[in-house]
Amino acid sequence: MSAAAITAGTAGCSSRDGESSRDAPGSSESEGEPVHTAVAAEWNAMRARLWDGLALGVADETSDGAAVAEDVFARFEEASGEYGAHEMLEATSESNYAEFEEALGELRTAGLGAGNIERAREEANIADAQLAEAQEAVAGETTAQALELQNLGGTVRNAAFLAASGNFGAARSAAENALTRFEEATVHDVLESADAESYEAFEAGVESAVSAAESEDADAVRTASTEAFRAAIGGSYAIAADENAAGAGHVAALQAQGWDAAALASLGGPSSAFAHAAGLTVYRDRVYDARWLAARGETDRAAAVVSDVFAHFEGARAHEALEAADHEAYEGFESGLSDLRSAIEAGNSSGIDEALAAVDSNLVAGIEALAGANAPLLEAAFFRARFDDARERYRRGRNDEAASIAEGLFGRFEENELDFHETVESTDEELYARFEEEHLAGLIDAFENADDAAVATHHDGVQSTLLEFETAAGTRATVSGAEGTYMAARGFDAAVLDALGDPDRAAAIAQTAFEHFEAGAGGYHEALEAADEALYESFEDRLGDISTAANDGGDVSEAAKRFGDAALSSVYAVVENGGGSHADAAAATVGDAFAHFEEARVHELLEDADRNAYHTFEERLDAYATALREDGDIGEAAASFADAAQYAQFALVDAVEDLPLDLDLAGAGGGGSESGDSGGNSDLSGGPNVVDVVPDDADHVVDMEAVAYAPTELTVSQGDTVAWRHAAGEPHSVTAYQESIPEEASYWASGGFDSEEEARTGWDNGEGAVQSGQSYVHTFETAGTHEYVCIPHEAAGMVGEVVVE
Repeated sequence: MSAAAITAGTAGCSSRDGESSRDAPGSSESEGEPVHTAVAAEWNAMRARLWDGLALGVADETSDGAAVAEDVFARFEEASGEYGAHEMLEATSESNYAEFEEALGELRTAGLGAGNIERAREEANIADAQLAEAQEAVAGETTAQALELQNLGGTVRNAAFLAASGNFGAARSAAENALTRFEEATVHDVLESADAESYEAFEAGVESAVSAAESEDADAVRTASTEAFRAAIGGSYAIAADENAAGAGHVAALQAQGWDAAALASLGGPSSAFAHAAGLTVYRDRVYDARWLAARGETDRAAAVVSDVFAHFEGARAHEALEAADHEAYEGFESGLSDLRSAIEAGNSSGIDEALAAVDSNLVAGIEALAGANAPLLEAAFFRARFDDARERYRRGRNDEAASIAEGLFGRFEENELDFHETVESTDEELYARFEEEHLAGLIDAFENADDAAVATHHDGVQSTLLEFETAAGTRATVSGAEGTYMAARGFDAAVLDALGDPDRAAAIAQTAFEHFEAGAGGYHEALEAADEALYESFEDRLGDISTAANDGGDVSEAAKRFGDAALSSVYAVVENGGGSHADAAAATVGDAFAHFEEARVHELLEDADRNAYHTFEERLDAYATALREDGDIGEAAASFADAAQYAQFALVDAVEDLPLDLDLAGAGGGGSESGDSGGNSDLSGGPNVVDVVPDDADHVVDMEAVAYAPTELTVSQGDTVAWRHAAGEPHSVTAYQESIPEEASYWASGGFDSEEEARTGWDNGEGAVQSGQSYVHTFETAGTHEYVCIPHEAAGMVGEVVVE
């Protein structure tokens, strides 16, 4: 793909007929109201995401690019309130508003959704131009030019996240796009006149990024794009009439960098959180099996199924993941399982239904928290398993039960459980119609009328359309995850049929599942074989064991459980083989943003303007980095950080009281400098071994700079004393990583804590801080490598190492 694929169009050609669409009141010669600047900054974050989506499309990641465009649209639509991005644009210019919404929709569908990159480029240009014109109308010419330069700096940063994912051609195109847009923009000459140094540094940085991308050197692309970004930010302060206005745009640029990390994390495949959610989907299938057995009088077997689910969950990788992602769902699931077993043992049918509903709803919440945008694929697999359950009921002469199951699935679909309905419809409207109107409705009627031929036709229809949806909406890894849960469910269905006295049907189910797998199962067969050949062979062997056990009078239940374990292991294997998401590179992107902020001009501006906004921004940025490192909910963390950035944007221009109504942040509305009276350094304490200045008997000194220890690595002798001196920035901590110091060494940290957990809790309580004029002192008695971290700047990569010889 050539650079022209994402290069902006001719300056001034912003609407579909080539004419300027500006009809807003106001003059570009005067600056707007402060609150207008905050809104204009938020539009800049949205402009940056348009180019993210296009860059992903150029990288042949069109589905991810379309997802970005869809998310921008959703965030824009939800930005309510007089000074929300949506209503403010509509009030500023009806034509800009209409053109922006239309272009954004076309970017997602006719452009990225259709794989038409030229069309996507055209629509991104149109959408970008509408927001740029509105920015000038509300914020004035100089502020708009500063925002334009910041937007160009953010576009160069796209090259870094594309290179990190291995898409060097797209990285080069992104950098060339920024350079071409810069040369055609009015801000080009303005910057050259206002700040020649930043002008030269920006062009040099972009050109270096292009060269590094050509050489396929991801680290060099990251370094060069960072330099270009810094130059653009520095130049924006020289251009803007007011430094706080530039600061608002600066924070919006960091918000955009946060969205870059989310885009990067989405590439390459799902994270292990998706595999955890797949495991929860298997539990959903199994608890319905338990109710099936209980309804047939197999009380002991039904209770055993619930006990098996509970025991498996306690030792599963999904256990801690669910507890961290949604503690309420975690507790509700375990409590519901206990109630379900009790109701089964008591023969309480209404209690079974109530407990089952609780288990299911909490599993749905957990799946949503863990799988995020991929949850509809797991819902499709759940539907497929439940349709098979209905068919088995029908085979046994219980057509009323079969119809009830199908009707229940219809209701779930209409309620858009796990965003299934809307995702199917947006993926392929014709497929959506075939699934819902033709086959699902037809299957319900066929069950009710006991029409064998129609049941076969429409059962096959719902199964084929759902598998078609999976392959259209997912990647090979996510489809494999969905199919893994479906295959596990079929194995457990075989165990149910055997328990109900039908071993022949149990064997037939296993054989049909084997044939489905051998036919490809939406790419699952190939993906598993490529991921782990030994596991692939074990998977097939264990599936065969179910048929053997059913045919020979063996223990089908145990065979099904062994196969279920293999199926779930296969999901993790496929996800991990696909590289998972680029979480490390995404975390580095957020770390860059954190490090940049700590040393940036806007850091002090925001702290002076509104201390609550400042702390909220830092806390949400740190939480975002943690979500990336620890496989948390990345989408939620990115959105939460974006909200905090918007809060900061309004705070910088003293407009917190005008925050959009749907922006709910603790302390928002306090506004102005008055909120800066709390949370100062006087609330922090050091603890043992935090002293004033550096003691004379220190053998070594490590300077704690804004976001780094200097030196990062230090070699000392046993018995040497090291002093960590506060040299710059906010208060720091010196906190040993408990698992990364010699086993026989006593734990050490500023604050005198006995464990890393205590140190982190202590920091949250204001303890263990090393502030300006102070140092932390520790004497090393144990040989080996001691690794440590600054807790408040961990997201920025502030770590160190002491080697004791």
